[in-house]
Amino acid sequence: MSNKRINFQNKFSLFSEQWAPRVIAELNDYQFKLAKLEGEFVWHKHDHTDEAFIVLEGQLKIELRDGCIELSEGEMYVVQKGVEHKPVAEAEVKVMIVEPKNVINTGDAEQGERTAQNDIWV
Repeated sequence: MSNKRINFQNKFSLFSEQWAPRVIAELNDYQFKLAKLEGEFVWHKHDHTDEAFIVLEGQLKIELRDGCIELSEGEMYVVQKGVEHKPVAEAEVKVMIVEPKNVINTGDAEQGERTAQNDIWV
């Protein structure tokens, strides 16, 4: 990582794929990832780590088995480890995800078309 400031809009302009987080920075063992999301993800959980969603543009729903968290631009939510969740975006949303390195985005769900490759930097 370089000693330069990071511009989110510039980084978002470097990729178009949805549900494919891109790493923009690391802090100790955590990665800051930008992602474009639209549609429904898969139900999954991360048994060993929390996962933070920060909405930079648009709206995101995080469905939980016992409810739903609705986030707008400028809001964030931390999904606690072990909690099943499913992100849903009716229109494209731009988010930052903060989680430890090497976390598989689909968690405990069977790997499939929504499983993204790790450590892709922009």
